[in-house]
Amino acid sequence: MKSAYIHIPFCKNICSYCDFCKIFYNEELVDRYLNELSNEINDSYNNEVLDTIYIGGGTPSSLNIRQLNKLFTITSKLKLNKKNEFTIECNFDSITYEKIDLFKRNGINRISFGLESINENKLRVLDRTISKEKVIDIINYCNKVGLNNINVDLIYAVKDESLKDLLEDIKFIKSLDITHISTYSLILEEHTKLFIKEYNNIDEDLDREMYDLICQELKDYDHYEISNFAKNKRYRSKHNLTYWNNDEYYGFGLSAAGYIGEVRYEKTRSINKYFKHDYIKKNGIEYLSIKDKVYYEIITNLRTKEGINLKKFKNKYKHSLDYYYNYKELLSNNELIEKNNNLFIPSNLWYISNSIIVKLLEGDRNE
Repeated sequence: MKSAYIHIPFCKNICSYCDFCKIFYNEELVDRYLNELSNEINDSYNNEVLDTIYIGGGTPSSLNIRQLNKLFTITSKLKLNKKNEFTIECNFDSITYEKIDLFKRNGINRISFGLESINENKLRVLDRTISKEKVIDIINYCNKVGLNNINVDLIYAVKDESLKDLLEDIKFIKSLDITHISTYSLILEEHTKLFIKEYNNIDEDLDREMYDLICQELKDYDHYEISNFAKNKRYRSKHNLTYWNNDEYYGFGLSAAGYIGEVRYEKTRSINKYFKHDYIKKNGIEYLSIKDKVYYEIITNLRTKEGINLKKFKNKYKHSLDYYYNYKELLSNNELIEKNNNLFIPSNLWYISNSIIVKLLEGDRNE
């Protein structure tokens, strides 16, 4: 067991594009939720020493100081190794110096900020309000207190956004001199405000141009995963690499997903069920065969620069990848590259990586 994800679903503002499990902040509801989260962790955690904890949301920074103290009392039950990565997600509109100091005292060593954009038109579409001055001030304060492992999220491909708009966002983020940048093309998910309003996606060709622009502007970073850029290898997200390496992890809280042994699971999105200790989503358990595990290994590993380590794969699954899937044609077409015992998608084809992965899975030798 490598990691634990903890979901805090509360927000003081619901963004128009977000399909994550979220609930408007209510102090009494948060208190009840934290009590139940404590119960869930007591019931499920098997005392392993973990490499990473990631507190996500929702907006964990929307909790008040008393509630954050309670949250860290709960997380203190989880054992971490000395070289751990302990991340919390924050929004700039709910973060304060006092909360940053509290994070530092309780072992947080990485912060992930939902910036998304500094463009006023984009922010209106996304239902967000952000001040450039507040962003700079908070980043400076994090660095001052030694919390300098910082991720910032960027959303692009918003309707009416130009390449110039995107370039301004990228340049602002680069000026912050942070250690990690995560980029997301806007996807219209069901049940979001944008989907309900029948908001239109941008042209696919422009979306591709935007992705290429991001890659070009961040070429000095370690582009180690399709959408993620680290200042150098040291600042890669260890927690997210748990997912991309197909390693096992706990998921605690509403809607959290986990992977333990032969099982992948997803927790309920219903807070009423959660309060009744009915944690698992209906039909939320998937029992894995070896073939299922191989499938997940492929679709996660091939998101990364290194791809699939073929030696590690064979040790893990007792057969080579070629035993399960025929991918010779993809090699001959240079859609996959095999080098130094790794199989990977070349970075110039990352934008169409999903179609390449589908082709690989169509080469199933055992159907």
